[in-house]
Amino acid sequence: MEKQLFEKYDGSQVTESMLQEASQLFSDHYGIWGEHAAQVVGEFAKAGSQVRLSKGRLRAEYLPDSSKCSYVRVTVDGSLAGNAFACRWVYDNKTVCWVTQLVVHQDYRERGLATVLLNQLRHHDDDIYGLMSSHPAACLAAAKAFGSSINTVRLDFIKEHAEEIMKASPIRYVKDAKLRGSVFNPEDASGLVSSVDTGFWVDHTEPIEALAWARSIVDWPLGELHDGHEFLLVLEVRRRTRSRSRSTSRPQKCVVGSG
Repeated sequence: MEKQLFEKYDGSQVTESMLQEASQLFSDHYGIWGEHAAQVVGEFAKAGSQVRLSKGRLRAEYLPDSSKCSYVRVTVDGSLAGNAFACRWVYDNKTVCWVTQLVVHQDYRERGLATVLLNQLRHHDDDIYGLMSSHPAACLAAAKAFGSSINTVRLDFIKEHAEEIMKASPIRYVKDAKLRGSVFNPEDASGLVSSVDTGFWVDHTEPIEALAWARSIVDWPLGELHDGHEFLLVLEVRRRTRSRSRSTSRPQKCVVGSG
């Protein structure tokens, strides 16, 4: 029987060895640079080569000292199979939880691990969830974990609040992303709906294939995917009563066995 172990940590509890494993997972399984990446990003971004992220950059950009961050990971029979980073900040007296990274090992995809990882990030006192991703599967997983489905995404909420939410972020790449699409500019006829220009020219071959699949099963609301862009998903939490979140001062573990 396969043993899955989910673990959750506050940012201050993430060790150098955890970061090294997370860095390796990203560098091996996030994706490859696109055809024109070298021209836009720099010569290091050679088309077809793996997008890499160092341990130092991972800590500096995803676990900045002044912010409230979380890290969740899943191991399968002792090997790191996936992880997610998130950061929280306050916007309009509401708590924003923004997923800053989600990576699942290629050998463990299509098992629902991404959705469970995102569920592990949730706090009862979160009011808004956000994600920027070029992969439709990440958006589908986030919508399922934080809402109900991608079909219930409120584009009017994204239009009204996304800009100010992102400006308040302590995460640089979130703060600097440029809003794109017809949600923000009704005259935009590019096919983009709710997107951001991040200047991150990762290859979109696999995400475009996944987008075609997603459109075959759901009414996809976020529009097309262009080079250098990512989908933007912002979800408002709907609740009847407000309850306290459990403390995250100690690492939390959840063991799941599967055949």
